[in-house]
Amino acid sequence: QVQLVESGGGLVQAGGSLRLSCAASGRPFSSYAMAWFRQAPGKEREVVAAIRRSGGNTHYADSVKGRFTISRDNAKHTVYLRMNSLKPEDTAVYYCAADGRYGLRLGVRDYDYWGQGTQVTISS
Repeated sequence: QVQLVESGGGLVQAGGSLRLSCAASGRPFSSYAMAWFRQAPGKEREVVAAIRRSGGNTHYADSVKGRFTISRDNAKHTVYLRMNSLKPEDTAVYYCAADGRYGLRLGVRDYDYWGQGTQVTISS
């Protein structure tokens, strides 16, 4: 198993930046593909970005391409989400998630382990 703890959320103005972190403990971090999801009020949870075990392949939702960057530091057991040019529609609870299988999956049901979430609020 792996335990995930997110941090770095907060309230920023539109156009600003945030960096989310997700620290993992338990099984070797490099055994997991990692992803960031978000869920806005009244909406379904959606994938924002995902990264393979080695960090060599990433995926982004169309809505965040060019603005968000996912990265990981396997030595520090941490995955990051750098968010630039933030918009009010980015407001949501952001969750990190871990998938112990090979490959890169993008569905909520594909991920076995979840953090508690961190609130990101973007004011206009």
